[in-house]
Amino acid sequence: MVIIGGGKAGARAAIGFREHGWEGSITIVSDEALLPYDRPPLSKAAITDEADPHAVLLLDEGMIASLGVTFVGGAGATSIDRKHKTLHLANGDEVPYHKLLIATGAEPRRLTTPGAERALMLRDLRDAVEIRNAFTPDKNIAVIGGGFIGLELAASAVSRGCKVTVIEAQPRILMRGVPEDISSIIKARHETAGTTVLTGTGISHIDATHVVLSDGSKVSADIVIAGIGASPRTQLAEDAKLTIDNGIACDAGMRTSDPDIFASGDCCSFPHPVFGDARLRFEAWRNASDQAEVAAENMLGGTKTYRAVPWFWSDQHDLTLQIAGMPGLGKTIVKRLLKDGAFILCHLDADGRLVGASGIGQGNVIARDVRLLEMLVGKLSKPDLAILADGTAQLKPLLKP
Repeated sequence: MVIIGGGKAGARAAIGFREHGWEGSITIVSDEALLPYDRPPLSKAAITDEADPHAVLLLDEGMIASLGVTFVGGAGATSIDRKHKTLHLANGDEVPYHKLLIATGAEPRRLTTPGAERALMLRDLRDAVEIRNAFTPDKNIAVIGGGFIGLELAASAVSRGCKVTVIEAQPRILMRGVPEDISSIIKARHETAGTTVLTGTGISHIDATHVVLSDGSKVSADIVIAGIGASPRTQLAEDAKLTIDNGIACDAGMRTSDPDIFASGDCCSFPHPVFGDARLRFEAWRNASDQAEVAAENMLGGTKTYRAVPWFWSDQHDLTLQIAGMPGLGKTIVKRLLKDGAFILCHLDADGRLVGASGIGQGNVIARDVRLLEMLVGKLSKPDLAILADGTAQLKPLLKP
């Protein structure tokens, strides 16, 4: 069993092979020298903690040894020879495979604006260290992009004493997948912390000291951060002539168009049975883990279908945002008020079926209810709207048939 990628999906698959009884070899190939490590801390703890940034390992040396995994780091895969079932590496080595899992993740989209070479981007620990070192008190930081990563980095910069401006081309921040009721609260929280948030604002170019906007005005920028989304890393799959459709196209068992090659995580798309078999692609930590579990079982001859309801979280200063399901499919919203100003928006389709939940609050106040709503989405439930709207009403009884 060979895995390409040293992130969450790759690490979880390696564990899954042993859990399901595989006694043969397992090889993880990564273009990074570090053992598989977690990515979510890179935009937050790696920058804000007093201690120097370090990798939060998903598989340490002891686990690698106990699992009997061979880790090949710092020598990324360059091509897949499907005919001979061999992986070619950058150092000239060849790794044969019985089954192959592609878990290459996604990479930040690059700015094409003149002067974009000044912009820093975040994908790995090395990037996080560079950004942390750049975030020194009173530095002017311009963050281009009002999505999750851009906003998390903006919050981290403010916590280190920087002066931050977020520049978003869309009419509001978090346009993709976050309702306006929630994005407006997050915008206000960033502004309260001292961040300037500019929306509906285009960029002309970036010079040595400023980001020049479309209207000719300038934003002071000692450091420029680009956070304009991510693209699935599919080049290996494309070169190997695998089917591509908003990522590496998989079936519901995470198989690609080659029956001996599977994919998991941010790099792939798949039909989701909970949402009418619509082909979806998610960039989320838990999704990568859940898909890797399914792939590992099926690579060993299983017939499991991936049907986990997507779930995502983001910390914005002292606020936690959680999203479950596909809120964008909803036609009706029921607001569920909780304590301390927290709330959850329940998204229902035209037939009254719950298809998503979006919540925001401090700490873990929304966590339990979002988890229960996520389960209801998975059960294709049409819950009582009065219960959804009553923040004091228990949701658990709705799970009963």
